[in-house]
Amino acid sequence: HDQIEAMTMADKIVVMRDGRVEQIGGPLDLYDNPRNVFVAGFIGSPSMNFIQGRIAGGDGQARFVSNGGLELPLPPANVRDGQEVTYGIRPEHIEIGEGGIPVSVVVVEPTGSETQVFGKAGKELIDAIVKDRIRARPGEQISFRINPTNVHLFDRKSSQRI
Repeated sequence: HDQIEAMTMADKIVVMRDGRVEQIGGPLDLYDNPRNVFVAGFIGSPSMNFIQGRIAGGDGQARFVSNGGLELPLPPANVRDGQEVTYGIRPEHIEIGEGGIPVSVVVVEPTGSETQVFGKAGKELIDAIVKDRIRARPGEQISFRINPTNVHLFDRKSSQRI
């Protein structure tokens, strides 16, 4: 029941939902390779960002477009044009810097060694945890950079990882 204790002490973790096993694996395997949306959201604190949308384009030019129109980078994945997906990115895998997606700061929570930044990109609320000292105030614009290798894609209908 204590996720931090399980992650730090266990060799193997069993993630269950409604009496059913969702995934069994080592702590970092569950964190890095969640089998489905439930496991991805359950493991990690704060929880993974989930954005609903679809795949647009093909032939090596595929991109993710959220239901609110936000375009985000894709990892290498076997996806098809029009496929409805859930885009997952952990807050600690988002960086702040040039060349990212523009976000409007909603809340900045400095915690000492880290800063939690909630930003709005179009209609999407995205949570980032960064090592940087952020001086931005609510309403100001900053950029969130997302490395596609840290992105998780899940099929919207089955909730399974693609």
